[in-house]
Amino acid sequence: MQIAIPTKEGVVDDHFGHCEYYTIFTIDSNNKITKKERLDSPQGCGCQSGVAVTLREMGVNVMLAGNMGEGAKIVLEENKIKVVRGCSGDINELVSNYLSGKISDSGEGCESHDHECAH
Repeated sequence: MQIAIPTKEGVVDDHFGHCEYYTIFTIDSNNKITKKERLDSPQGCGCQSGVAVTLREMGVNVMLAGNMGEGAKIVLEENKIKVVRGCSGDINELVSNYLSGKISDSGEGCESHDHECAH
């Protein structure tokens, strides 16, 4: 499994589409982190930047994010990436909590950006 997190200074960047960079965690079959790498964020709105395809090609299948417009969520899900919104805090703790089953999707999107990411 690979988990991507929009990141800024080691914590979840609150808005997926305009984050500083993504941190990609590779998780083995024992739910242990085996690799952590950085992917610089492309310019533009998350749903139109092509980052979903890039993440899918890297093997990412989970996105732990703070806030995200519905358009970006749809594009990620079309690329077989499970979206979990409402995340915050230290990215290492977040991954650990997710792997322990303590994190679930908030169900809340970033409505103010939906118009920019019409699908």
